[in-house]
Amino acid sequence: KLFFTDYGNAAKVERCDMDGMNRTWIVDTKIEQPTALALDLINKYVYWVDIYLDSVEVVDYQGRKRHTVMKGKQVRHLCGLSVFENYLYTVNSDNLNILRINRFNGTDVQSLGRLEKAKEIRVYQKRTQTAVRSHACELDSYGMPGGCSHICLLSSNYKARTCRCRTGFILGSDGRSCK
Repeated sequence: KLFFTDYGNAAKVERCDMDGMNRTWIVDTKIEQPTALALDLINKYVYWVDIYLDSVEVVDYQGRKRHTVMKGKQVRHLCGLSVFENYLYTVNSDNLNILRINRFNGTDVQSLGRLEKAKEIRVYQKRTQTAVRSHACELDSYGMPGGCSHICLLSSNYKARTCRCRTGFILGSDGRSCK
């Protein structure tokens, strides 16, 4: 799945398959300007920062179990968001401090240091880097990913795929080759 935010005409948090299909709004109320997004891949939760509402909130992958982690003016300058164990990690764009926040109650906010020009933060954890199983976009006997001549995108599950073409090409009637 792909998770993303939008704060144009209707602010929301959405998810879709990697090929863009099955687009679903998971948060579309009481949201104004979601700017940073982080996934708890183990427990299947989505966290986001809303800089207009000065809040950090969380829902499960279906948009249920919503609650506020943190609220207040200190949220206004947060950019970038990552999850690791019991904490959210973020960057304060006002003073460039890297912050660690207890994700269960929004307390225990701790500055871990400062990084010049920091705008984003990512935590990589071995537990979330699962071993890749056989999937629909593996190279075929001709070296083409998923049998696609240009781009292979996983679809609704790891056994399904959609072929796409680079800019300037159109997908042929076979659904695999680009012309």
